[in-house]
Amino acid sequence: MATIVSSSSFFSVSLPGRLGNSRRCSVKPNPSPIFIRKFVAKIRASSTAFIETKPSEPSFVENEASTSKNVLACPICYKPLTWIGDSSLSIESAAGSSLQCNTCKKTYSGMGTHFDMTAASGSKDYGELMTPTTEFFRMPFMSFIYERGWRQNFVWGGFPGPEKEFELMKGYLKPVLGGNIIDASCGSGLFSRIFAKSGLFSLVVALDYSENMLKQCYEFVQQEANFPKEYENFLLVRADISRLPFAASSIDAVHAGAAIHCWPSPSTGVAEISRVLRPGGVFVGTTYIFDGPFNLIPFSRLLRQNMMQISGSYTFLSEREIEDLCRACGLVDFKCTRNRGFVMFTATKPSQN
Repeated sequence: MATIVSSSSFFSVSLPGRLGNSRRCSVKPNPSPIFIRKFVAKIRASSTAFIETKPSEPSFVENEASTSKNVLACPICYKPLTWIGDSSLSIESAAGSSLQCNTCKKTYSGMGTHFDMTAASGSKDYGELMTPTTEFFRMPFMSFIYERGWRQNFVWGGFPGPEKEFELMKGYLKPVLGGNIIDASCGSGLFSRIFAKSGLFSLVVALDYSENMLKQCYEFVQQEANFPKEYENFLLVRADISRLPFAASSIDAVHAGAAIHCWPSPSTGVAEISRVLRPGGVFVGTTYIFDGPFNLIPFSRLLRQNMMQISGSYTFLSEREIEDLCRACGLVDFKCTRNRGFVMFTATKPSQN
């Protein structure tokens, strides 16, 4: 973590194998455009993406894109919710709407900028403290500086920068373009806004446990001149990664950028992602990697365990640990792209036979 990555290190974003040290992963170059035809319905919509690998032999990628607000579910019982108030899927709908679970008889109210979909939402006397790492990112100061200096420092660890990261992940997300996507642990919504502005997804859900991060995302949306103000398929949701408020098999893609090392229990978080992904759905994440020369440090494993106990998070995993974690949670076809301390990894929910 001693040098800054130059743009020349990422000569071709369609070839992840050229990004630093990439093992067991590649996104083959595809010079042809992607054509997505969507049939939008009230509850569900189907889309067919035509990906031309050769001029004479087009291949077809089928996916169902959920564009309905019914994708949201009660985080307690996972049953569908009844939408009360402004039924549009716009960022403004949280100001005058609520979601009601007819099974738990619980109401999840809009908080002006976002929906609070945590299990403890609405409690008056009960307050829940999370791990030190989670509480650190709930501070107003952190939400203010995250895109004003904090995220920019990731370049020292090998992160190529948001634009290049997005170009890299598009290769992994190609089978589900046109569907919905959850930006889990979205922070101040850096990638949530990129997803929305790209027009490649039918619904973007910016999800984080930090109320202040979501409020900062809302402010950025209001300030960005190039953000589509009438964009109706963009929601801000406060939720716990270990209790996602979505129905099973309802999500096409989940992105977790620089996040998994901050989760109190990565296995619980990835298991929840596996639950909500539809068959064929894609999980893409980035994090700092802990292997290679780090394994040569004496007592490195013991040191990492002590850091985990102090911070309350899993800090940094190795590539092998991430792959094993995805497999243990029911995800397959693990691939990754690495550059020094940076890794972008992907895994897929198995398709039903």
